[in-house]
Amino acid sequence: MIVSISGAGGFIGKALTRAFKEKGWTIKSINRESFSMPADEFRQTKIEGCDVVINLAGANISKRWNAAYKKEIHDSRMDATRKIVSAIMECSSKPGLLLSASGVDIYDNDGTHDEDSISFAGSFLGNVCRDWENEALSAVGSVRVVIPRMGMVLGEDGGAMSRMYPIFSMGLGAKIGKGGQWISFIHIKDLVNAFIFIIENESLSGPVNIVSPYPVTNAEFSSTFGKVLKQPVFLTLPGAILKFIYGEGAILLLEGHKVLPGKLTIMGFRFRYPTITNALVNLFG
Repeated sequence: MIVSISGAGGFIGKALTRAFKEKGWTIKSINRESFSMPADEFRQTKIEGCDVVINLAGANISKRWNAAYKKEIHDSRMDATRKIVSAIMECSSKPGLLLSASGVDIYDNDGTHDEDSISFAGSFLGNVCRDWENEALSAVGSVRVVIPRMGMVLGEDGGAMSRMYPIFSMGLGAKIGKGGQWISFIHIKDLVNAFIFIIENESLSGPVNIVSPYPVTNAEFSSTFGKVLKQPVFLTLPGAILKFIYGEGAILLLEGHKVLPGKLTIMGFRFRYPTITNALVNLFG
């Protein structure tokens, strides 16, 4: 199996690369410089002859947003996906699968969502996700396309937890605002196994929610994390402070989405760390 991964140097990309290599698969890495290649060179060296292409490329959303950075968040995803799809369409030996990332931010904040939900957010990130997905879906008909809509990925060596762990471990953990916003999470090992499951199950296509079956509120998450680390959690972080630090990007922490893994559940995928307690104890207990 030959797998080409854009964003292979990131938190998720590194985890996927390690797991795929353990299975004996060959990895081709697509980095930022790769996207500057002429179209023919990019296709020949990064896409042609691959069995699977995984697209994770895009600017980090966990920074302060301004108009220029919001444009970078959007355009980095569109440009990378467009180049990958264009290369796939031109291949004489096409990949069998394109896995192109998205997020649960596509859903609105009301109710509970599985892949059949069409209650999409009108927010900046909701619109980015829709544009990102539509760019990837333009390859349908030439290749099987799966859109992993990922929740907050929990791991000990990157992602959101690399920023939260030092704070909670010092007893400075806090719920955010009223703490009622939903967190749809996934343990990094479950995410990796879900990607392998998708690759190996050819009947899966379209959007697939990569989240635990048991989402939690921010208050539940904070309380559980404190208990796992044996540290108190009695503080509340006002939303106004986050807005001052992150600007409009504070929406990532102040709003949430209650999302369920409908397709994975129906297909019989087994989560190793389905609850927030399972996940945090494994990582930090």
